Amino acid sequence: MIVPPKVTSRAFERLAEIGAAADGKVLRVAVEGGGCSGFQYEITLGEPADDDLVLSDNGETVVVDQISLPFLTDATIDFSEELIGARFVIDNPNATSSCGCGTSFSI
Repeated sequence: MIVPPKVTSRAFERLAEIGAAADGKVLRVAVEGGGCSGFQYEITLGEPADDDLVLSDNGETVVVDQISLPFLTDATIDFSEELIGARFVIDNPNATSSCGCGTSFSI
């Protein structure tokens, strides 16, 4: 059973800060083959597709395509600000291992 990913209020707040919805954009989260651990996250601002899973709050939207959805079951999409920079991050309980930078993982 696929449990949709969750998006934190901090991630939606960051989307509002950068004006994503005002520009007609959504945060697109996808999983692609590659990276040092087998799969990698692709996080971009873009346009929604008809079959995307849509997660919205306060006028901001995050979408996940149907192919990526099983890889992101019960994951949490968040925004992190650290000394090394600020970025959207994914806490994925399905990942059995990940690389040091956290952008690639294996299942």
